[in-house]
Parts: sequence; structure tokens; C-alpha cells
Amino acid sequence: SGRGLQVTTIQLGRSVNTDNTVANHTTTFGPRDTVYVSIATSGRGAGTIGVRWMYGGRVVGEPKKDVSYKGAAATEFHLQNAGGFPPGDYSVEVFLNGQAAGTRSFRVEAER
Repeated sequence: SGRGLQVTTIQLGRSVNTDNTVANHTTTFGPRDTVYVSIATSGRGAGTIGVRWMYGGRVVGEPKKDVSYKGAAATEFHLQNAGGFPPGDYSVEVFLNGQAAGTRSFRVEAER
């Protein structure tokens, strides 16, 4: 293949497995949940995977990880707020070496 790392899927959930894949897929969270995003990649190589967490048109986090993989792998990022997330619409955009690789939207719903 020789194409290096490529993003294959982006998954959201409330927890991750030991291999960094998402355990329970969801796009709806409570204010006190931790939001996990798992970025699956294929290929061999090194690169930088980053995410941009957005809420209400504002960036609330932009972490990055330098990775080096020899095959299919998953990279995990998470967002948490000790005071609880404000309810509303959020999104997370994924970047591989600075190039946009996909966006996932999610909601935080008020505790009932």
C-alpha cells in the first residue's frame, strides 16, 4: 500500500476498550459523562492525530498525539468537565497531519 496512515473510522462513546476502540457507541451524553472519540487508522507510519472539540462555535480543546503504527490501530481522545457540560450541540473534528479527516456531532442533554 505504501500510503502511510489513513483515518478509517471515527467513533464516539462513553468509554473505551483496552485497545482504544469505543465500547458503547453513542452521540448523546449527560453533563457529567466523559466523551470519548476513537480514531481508527490503517496503514503503517508515523504522524500526528489531532482533534478539535467545539461547542457553540467555540473551540473547547485541541489536543494532539504523535503516533507511530505498524497496522490497524485506534487513537483515543476524551473530553470531560468537572463542573458538568452545558447542554447543547457539540462536535469534534479529526485531523491527520493537519488535514481534516472527518467530523462527528454529539449532544449533551440536561440531567432529568
